[in-house]
Amino acid sequence: MNRGNIDSYYIPAAKRALESFPVEADKIEFVTQSENLTFRVSVDADDTDYVLRFHRPGYNSIEELESERAWIADLKKAGVVVQDSVKSTLGGNYVLVDIPGTGEKIYVGLTTWHKGIPLRDHLAERSDSLERIRFFRRLGGIAAAMHNQSAGWEPPSGFIRRRLDLDSLLGEEPFWGRFWEHTDLTESEITLLLEAREKARSFLEAYGETSANFSLIHSDLTPDNIIVDGENLAVIDFDDTAFGWHMYDIASILVECQGERDYQALEGALLDGYCEYRGLSAKDISMLPVFLLVRGMAIIGWYHLRPEHSGSPMFEKNKQWALNACALQTPCLL
Repeated sequence: MNRGNIDSYYIPAAKRALESFPVEADKIEFVTQSENLTFRVSVDADDTDYVLRFHRPGYNSIEELESERAWIADLKKAGVVVQDSVKSTLGGNYVLVDIPGTGEKIYVGLTTWHKGIPLRDHLAERSDSLERIRFFRRLGGIAAAMHNQSAGWEPPSGFIRRRLDLDSLLGEEPFWGRFWEHTDLTESEITLLLEAREKARSFLEAYGETSANFSLIHSDLTPDNIIVDGENLAVIDFDDTAFGWHMYDIASILVECQGERDYQALEGALLDGYCEYRGLSAKDISMLPVFLLVRGMAIIGWYHLRPEHSGSPMFEKNKQWALNACALQTPCLL
């Protein structure tokens, strides 16, 4: 989407959406577009900022969106630092807004803004491996706290979120797309991915779903979705929240670190931080290479469904790593 469309269509829609929230905005600033369109809303009177998010039509239903907010609220009670929801004057967490000129109707929600920068940017500014290791250990503890909460949580009546189970990840119609059909893949690469997919399926079937390894997860715990403000770490962007394997969450943290000089130290720190608050069995840990590859395949699928991101350096890096992992792991691990 070009900036002209954002200014012409979505800024006016943002102003209309804010009429349904108890906020008097002095400034509305475009932040980013990925799955959703995000704006920063500033209120000068109390020096407070908010996040106004337009949710992509068809991705999550209103029931799923409200369920997401229900989990976030209870995560906060469990000590996880998250954004607070701002309820609309109509009583819900979202309002349905018409987008002028496009014919779209989009759900829009408002949350508090966390000061700071994404963990990815924080780490990119530092070459000190000890600092990186320290933050990954803390990130492991946060993931464990989230899984502790969800594993023992009784969702409220009407709670709905998708399942990232065997079929959703590796079936004929994966939720994030038929990754083996990406147009940038050669025939030999497609064959490699399909062979690895079948073997990964067999491992996940054997691993199974239990109350100890499968519950509600964030499912996109990348360094982009952790905000650093001094020593404070906050988790954002629960748009992909689903019932899934805990090790998939851990893999989503680590997969983008593949190939970095200190990867093994980061993985060890993350697992140590996790196990300080929630145990992992030898079987859980042995499944990490499988989940890393599954996550890598899911990323290829994500790009396959979003051709507007073609040519992304991040896609190329992930694709090459996933293909190398297929070649290396198919004979020995998968």
